Amino acid sequence: MTPRDPTPYLWWLVSRASGIVALGLVTIAVLLGLTMSTKLLRRPGVGRTLMRLHQHVALVGLVAIAVHGLALLGDPWLRPGLRGLTVPFAMSYRPLFTGLGVLAGYLAVLLGLSFYARRRIGVKRWRRLHRATVLVWVLGVIHTLGAGSDAATQWLRAFVLLPAIPIVYLTVLRSLQGRTRGASRRPRESRPGAPALAEEAT
Repeated sequence: MTPRDPTPYLWWLVSRASGIVALGLVTIAVLLGLTMSTKLLRRPGVGRTLMRLHQHVALVGLVAIAVHGLALLGDPWLRPGLRGLTVPFAMSYRPLFTGLGVLAGYLAVLLGLSFYARRRIGVKRWRRLHRATVLVWVLGVIHTLGAGSDAATQWLRAFVLLPAIPIVYLTVLRSLQGRTRGASRRPRESRPGAPALAEEAT
């Protein structure tokens, strides 16, 4: 039995591999970001190290996303064209799931590069915007399971879904911490006949 020539599938293999790498890097970037925002690791110097690692992983992830999409241009079977790669839901192959992948790519670029404009945006506003990074991961997971050729395999499902446990936990923890901080900043109600704390501060 002669082995099958992989040359006609080369571009598809490149796209397939880079897509898996991209999702893995996005997953790591999200986990690092959530770990920093929840401040679970408070040792001196750890925050800066995690921030640098987070930035580098995110940038490499953007490169992997670009390779994942551009490699499909050479796929002789899919033939998505530039419109299929750039316009959400325009690709004929599973348009819903591929469209969500395109949206995830745009959102990843927007949020990833917004780090370098955070001073113009405002740090507080940028942090609120950056929380949507979790949405990139969610869209990437849906895209992978819906459009990926290996979606039915156990190894890919484990690779995609197992990180959901710490990501969901850290997201809920961050939300609870945010509510606690917001409640602690609100002025306490004053007793009858006593001035409010907000008025005492002025």
